[in-house]
Amino acid sequence: MATNTAHHVFGISHSLSGRGWRWRRGNMEMTEGMVPLDRDIVTQLLLARGVEEHDLERHRNPTLRGFLPDPSRFNDMDAAADRIAQAVLSGEKVTVYGDYDVDGATSSALLIRLLRDLGHHADYYIPDRLLEGYGPSGEALVRLGEAGSSLIVTVDCGAMAHEALQQAHDAGIDVIVVDHHKCSPDLPRTVALVNPNRLDEEDEAAAHGHLAAVGVAFLLAIALVRVLRERDYFAARPEPDLFALLDLVALGTVADVAALHGLNRAFVAQGLKVMAKRQNIGMAALIDASRLKRAPACSDLGFALGPRINAGGRVGESTLGVRLLTTQDPAEAQAIAAQLSELNEDRRAIEAAVQEAAEEQLAGQHNRAVAVIAGAGWHPGVIGIVAGRIKEASGKPSLAIALDEATGLGKGSGRSISGVDLGAAIIEARQQGLLIAGGGHAMAAGLTVSADRIEDLAAWLDERLSAQVARATASQTTLLDLSVTAGGLTPELVESLEIAGPYGVGWPGPRIAVGPVRLIKCDVVGTGHVRIVASGGDGRSFKAIGFRMAESDLGQTLLHGASGRRLWLAGRAKIDDWGSRRQAELHLEDAAWAD
Repeated sequence: MATNTAHHVFGISHSLSGRGWRWRRGNMEMTEGMVPLDRDIVTQLLLARGVEEHDLERHRNPTLRGFLPDPSRFNDMDAAADRIAQAVLSGEKVTVYGDYDVDGATSSALLIRLLRDLGHHADYYIPDRLLEGYGPSGEALVRLGEAGSSLIVTVDCGAMAHEALQQAHDAGIDVIVVDHHKCSPDLPRTVALVNPNRLDEEDEAAAHGHLAAVGVAFLLAIALVRVLRERDYFAARPEPDLFALLDLVALGTVADVAALHGLNRAFVAQGLKVMAKRQNIGMAALIDASRLKRAPACSDLGFALGPRINAGGRVGESTLGVRLLTTQDPAEAQAIAAQLSELNEDRRAIEAAVQEAAEEQLAGQHNRAVAVIAGAGWHPGVIGIVAGRIKEASGKPSLAIALDEATGLGKGSGRSISGVDLGAAIIEARQQGLLIAGGGHAMAAGLTVSADRIEDLAAWLDERLSAQVARATASQTTLLDLSVTAGGLTPELVESLEIAGPYGVGWPGPRIAVGPVRLIKCDVVGTGHVRIVASGGDGRSFKAIGFRMAESDLGQTLLHGASGRRLWLAGRAKIDDWGSRRQAELHLEDAAWAD
């Protein structure tokens, strides 16, 4: 029976990766391979991402004024701001207790810098990933209280720390939780728990459940300054410049893979402008250590800056990120940034070894809805990255678990696919008694499990999520925004496309089809990347690269089976500015025969 290709772009119902090609917007009309003549490219991109006609201008230039909600709409926000204001006014000792990842480091740094600008010194505590694990421990909270902290603010953790926060309460310590992870119906004992993902949140606040913890912390900063303003705190001192903290918000938001729509997109768009000014000494040192010769772009936050901050918590010292982002000493900033870069190289080597072992194990597994892999001696600091790599390769949610043979426990990290809420499943698994601890959000989760329950967990996840995974993968498609000839792939086109950014999860970067083309050159470079030089019928040529694609079916076909045949290539248009002149190149994601 013939496949109906009427609604597929160029009639492609089955690409070289097995996907049908469709326009991102169902009613998108194309004129001779370009966007409709009555729409500029930016307008078309915004409409294709769900923006209504009447709301185009707000999204064309995303600002805080256009997207910022009233912080008081969030449960416990006013109580949290009032309690911190009380600590500032009375000179209480405050400790910020943060997670060891980028979101935790930026959230901690934001509150520390804010309190410093308010004339109040705050301590910080970042747990060691290996020795203490994720989230606040009761012992650590009590020790901080005994050391004089009467108020502790946890950031990017605490939403599910019922026992630890009860211990703190029993010891007479006030704790405020600022988090974004999934919550259970019963909340832990706190002075305030600010989290848009509380189950009792009203619609307006719940609509901001995509915020990273650093975004929630920024809303708390606004609320705190407002309370202090009402109490005439700024009668003899300047108000802090909250906009100057947006570089931290941008970095934490992108690195935590938070959805870049609505307020998050405004945070990142404005935060990149702040970052370009290099006013944060630590951030400037981080940019320099990343060898960026220009102002950072959104992609740099996730692939250059974020991994360096994460390296401290993964394989080094957990406090390095906070120290870097709060220091006022340029020499110290330069030294920490260099140390983080070295640790990031170490992380890559450790990750590669675990990745190889994980792939061998995955090859022998039965076909389950969720890939669950575990290994003794795996470094817990890289399992999140490995889970992400397995997810990319398998196309389904994945969990990687590092086993400690001495304790019989496994520390796991998971990454999900769009349409499958892994965090909710992990919380449910904990409630079912399958896990010792666990939590997360839709796209990522963490857990602690007994080694002898891993197989039970894998079977339970398979049953619990198989329907979601089946729905998410049933009609896999490559969504396109526009098509061009080889000569149409220019730096000017890339610059036009970037106007509708920043792009990320929930606000996908434009995917373009280029062709028809023939491959002039195709080989493997680096760690399994496919490098291509392609030429179109217009006589123009361009470069393309498929990252980590060499061993895939798509990569193998391009390397060995595409000689002389015409193809369409699909991917993201980027600027290659490493050579003597700026050129546009294609970051390849899919391909299909053109004849």
